[in-house]
Amino acid sequence: GRPSFTLALPSFSSVYKLKLSIKCSSGLRVNKAWAQHYEELRVLSHYHCPVSFQYHFYPQVRCMLNIWGVMLFIRLSWIVGEAGIVLIILLSTMVTSITGLSTSAIATNGFVRGGGAYYLISRSLGPEFGGSIGLIFAFANAVAVAMYVVGFAETVVDLLKESDSMMVDPTNDIRIIGSITVVILLGISVAGMEWEAKAQVILLVILLIAIANFFIGTVIPSNNEKKSRGFFNYQASIFAENFGPRFTKGEGFFSVFAIFFPAATGILAGANISGDLEDPQDAIPRGTMLAIFITTVAYLAVAICVGACVVRDATGNMNDTIISGMNCNGSAACGLGYDFSRCRHEPCQYGLMNNFQVMSMVSGFGPLITAGIFSATLSSALASLVSAPKVFQALCKDNIYKALQFFAKGYGKNNEPLRGYILTFLIAMAFILIAELNTIAPIISNFFLASYALINFSCFHASYAKSPGWRPAYGIYNMWVSLFGAVLCCAVMFVINWWAAVITYVIEFFLYVYVTYKKPDVNWGSSTQALSYVSALDNALELTTVEDHVKNFRPQCIVLTGGPMTRPALLDITHAFTKNSGLCICCEVFVGPRKLCVKEMNGGMAKKQAWLIKNKIKAFYAAVAADCFRDGVRSLLQASGLGRMKPNTLVIGYKKNWRKAPLTEIENYTCSFILLLPSEANRCINSSFISDGSINTIQSMHVGEFNQKLVEASTQFKKKQEKGTIDVWWLFDDGGLTLLIPYILTLRKKWKDCKLRIYVGGKINRIEEEKIAMASLLSKFRIKFADIHIIGDINIKPNKESWKVFEEMIEPYRLHESCKDLTTAEKLKRETPWKITDAELEAVKEKSYRQVRLNELLQEHSRAANLIVLSLPVARKGSISDLLYMAWLEILTKNLPPVLLVRGNHKNVLTFYS
Repeated sequence: GRPSFTLALPSFSSVYKLKLSIKCSSGLRVNKAWAQHYEELRVLSHYHCPVSFQYHFYPQVRCMLNIWGVMLFIRLSWIVGEAGIVLIILLSTMVTSITGLSTSAIATNGFVRGGGAYYLISRSLGPEFGGSIGLIFAFANAVAVAMYVVGFAETVVDLLKESDSMMVDPTNDIRIIGSITVVILLGISVAGMEWEAKAQVILLVILLIAIANFFIGTVIPSNNEKKSRGFFNYQASIFAENFGPRFTKGEGFFSVFAIFFPAATGILAGANISGDLEDPQDAIPRGTMLAIFITTVAYLAVAICVGACVVRDATGNMNDTIISGMNCNGSAACGLGYDFSRCRHEPCQYGLMNNFQVMSMVSGFGPLITAGIFSATLSSALASLVSAPKVFQALCKDNIYKALQFFAKGYGKNNEPLRGYILTFLIAMAFILIAELNTIAPIISNFFLASYALINFSCFHASYAKSPGWRPAYGIYNMWVSLFGAVLCCAVMFVINWWAAVITYVIEFFLYVYVTYKKPDVNWGSSTQALSYVSALDNALELTTVEDHVKNFRPQCIVLTGGPMTRPALLDITHAFTKNSGLCICCEVFVGPRKLCVKEMNGGMAKKQAWLIKNKIKAFYAAVAADCFRDGVRSLLQASGLGRMKPNTLVIGYKKNWRKAPLTEIENYTCSFILLLPSEANRCINSSFISDGSINTIQSMHVGEFNQKLVEASTQFKKKQEKGTIDVWWLFDDGGLTLLIPYILTLRKKWKDCKLRIYVGGKINRIEEEKIAMASLLSKFRIKFADIHIIGDINIKPNKESWKVFEEMIEPYRLHESCKDLTTAEKLKRETPWKITDAELEAVKEKSYRQVRLNELLQEHSRAANLIVLSLPVARKGSISDLLYMAWLEILTKNLPPVLLVRGNHKNVLTFYS
């Protein structure tokens, strides 16, 4: 193996770690401290263990290098002149400190991989928020490269001006120098993290020396040349004059804040390379918060020093001294012997407000400040040039945006995102051509503030969701402070530039909607999932306290589909009237030995629920193991649902093979249906089942044609229904369910071209009166219909041909006990109790006539309908045999379009009232 040994050098322990990679033939593992176990390392040399070194940065170094960027040396003096000494810095620190606490909490709530802010947000809030902010954050880092490079180029151009060595003009020189610089930085980045890390160490040392040089310069006595340029060493009068704001024309507090805020955006530089950190959970919180503290102290110290030493306006003319008897009017410069009053009327070149190279002037040795500017700008540009591709690569690897998969590929042992480097380079080049630092900075502020707002909201959201999985090791945070930070970031965005903020959020919203619509196949256990569960639970509990009302009735269905994919037509028609408005549970009963059934059931549950999701069917899948089908259905009826989210309607498919099926199957089938009516436990359950009558007409077809018909029947409710009718045969007052279900169907897009035709029984001499009464009733129910038909001859006997068909249908199942002697008849009853007796047939003869007669009427009036909705015949256990009841259903639906048989439980589901 390759055991590792971590060595912390005392003099550089806050800067970087050295990781020793030791390969020993003995397999000895070493995880000791260098200072304490030098002897063990010496002993290892006897095993001829080769030792290699690998550099690992602490993130505070990268954060400090990024924060001590272009603004520290080039714009901080101007910021102090415009907005005063501390207010801008304190507001920025408030935003970054709150964001740093939120970042630390999220980073310590599990293992952090590569991707930085994108990884933190996406794993906390989910791919919708993570994907949208990931693109924005990567883009912001790419633009930041341009900002830092332009800052570097500005300084070089100022040096060229002093030596009168301009190439073209200031703007084009910035473009030329910036382009060359970003190419060199790209080369360093592409070389890999080790080269970049070494470059950062050198730049950090230069930067620290430059900052120290500035502070030394503030105590070196000023000369006449520097005084004419506004530098007078520490003066209480200058500090008092500069402490408050004095904005020039066109500037305001938030416009100045927008230019300064990119100086604070480096707090995520450490988190952005989370994949390269040895222990990101420990390093990110410690490094980020320490970097914020150190850099804030440094910015405040520099602001206070420069604000106490340099006046706002100066002419640079050593002859502009005060004239004897001149009234200073409280001017600090005047009190110190210089008259800079003409700067009020004409532009001046020096002072805090006019000279971007104030720190060079103040410092003990000017070239060191120039070196510091180069170090600050180049280190920040280099950090951003590395961060942007790594964030973008992490986003692309998650495959949230499939079109960006091209940029997910990495190269080399460190999986370097070379393609991302090229893209970042092109974006940076485009913004370098702007060549104006004050134009680029507000763009970056806008994007970074949006990122910080989401990081804070992520921390709040995860805390608010109260998921057991939210247990960050870093406990110094507060959910409400994080929420305040999110609101503060959003507010500052709009105050800085409201239209830019609107554009940012419109882009973010568009990306959010896109990801939500595409539904990437990822599951990161986000707080959005946790909060969805909490909200669903709260709503379900709240619903139990509200009494049912007829106006809010909606079908909540148990659908006995078996596997959801096995009876698609049954599921499609049910989903048509439950989609977005009712509960739908696809149920399957596993019959057989319990141990085997439970194993089979558990093995397929996730797969079948996934099938529903994939086919965009808003339904749940539930299964139960039972000794028989009837017991399984009973269990489902009694145990399915939660609180008020319990099924109130059972949907059963028609058993087409009832003539060939075993008698126990038929008994279980009819009993499962019949038990709904007398059972006290299930008296709230309505029932319906669908019979596809067209399948019953294909007995003489060839096998190929038969299979084609089956395919068409199974998909008939998936496609949009042609213009036609839904014929509702409302034969019993069942509470209105027979009317409500077809009405709901007409509201669906696939059924909107189908009109309702209502058929009811009536007296032949009162057809018009009953038609008017029914029309009035439906109008009160607010149910639109195309026509109403009153059937006056519904109770007459069927014709002989139809009755003969029914008799032939039941003939194989009749007992014919009346034609036999008493002893033989009793024996046959005991041996074949399932057969239809002559006595039973005579007792229900009128009901049998009715089913046959209804089929005649249905064929006469509804043969061309798209769907027939028909009141289901009542059957009670003990009053009718299973086979006779199946014969009723068969003759009732024979040679017809699809038939939906519905039976309400006489509980009203329609109301007149508003």
